[in-house]
Amino acid sequence: MTKIDLPTIQSPLLAAIPGVRHAFFTRQGGVSTGIYDSLNVGRGSQDDPADVIENRARAARWFGVAPEDLNTCYQIHSTIAIVADGSWGDVRPEGDAVVTRTPGVVCGALSADCAPVLIVDPVARIVAAAHAGWRGALDGVVQAAVDRMVVLGGEPERMVAAVGPCIGPDSYEVGVDFLHRFEADCPGSGHFFLPGVSDDKRMFDLPAFVLDRLRTAGIEQREWVGRDTRAEEALFFSNRRAFLSGEGDYGRLLSAIALEA
Repeated sequence: MTKIDLPTIQSPLLAAIPGVRHAFFTRQGGVSTGIYDSLNVGRGSQDDPADVIENRARAARWFGVAPEDLNTCYQIHSTIAIVADGSWGDVRPEGDAVVTRTPGVVCGALSADCAPVLIVDPVARIVAAAHAGWRGALDGVVQAAVDRMVVLGGEPERMVAAVGPCIGPDSYEVGVDFLHRFEADCPGSGHFFLPGVSDDKRMFDLPAFVLDRLRTAGIEQREWVGRDTRAEEALFFSNRRAFLSGEGDYGRLLSAIALEA
């Protein structure tokens, strides 16, 4: 399968690991139109299904694999991490993380403000992609992905992780009830919330919280790529931006990783 070029954002930490290919795709380089312009890979969106299929095929070709080798879940904001021993094709198991040690199998996560997380154990040759919205991050989807990697022979202290483009700390306004829930479920997490425009509002730092969940899981080598999906409309889809603009739907970004065959 011939590889093609698409606009991507790279993690310097992951890019330094030989034999691993990863991409935080932008919304550019696809065929979708309108509010889905242009690389919308969300099969759950209201976009033309044929355009989504073509966009996913283009992302697969960036990795040099067939479309059926791009494994993504039907994401439900859970802590379910699934091991992919081969290609899923059109099957979308419910879950929010994909793990593999099989070369040529692409693990992908979809997002549009939620934090995509890519993880590698470069010694055991295991990779994972996780979808971490606030709920999944709080409930433990990062730990679930790491645990699956450990079952396959991975060790957290060897792992390297990157958090991709997501809603940034200056863009994520939440109610004070969010702060109370986080403090109840994860004591000490209050420092990820800064004062908002009023007493009942807070600004939540999702990427910092996800990085902390990676640290708690034992991963010291980790980074956020520093890109805010809500603030950079030309590059990223954003659920929050679409809602505030009164749009009825939004596209989904792909973040993916694979062991080179």
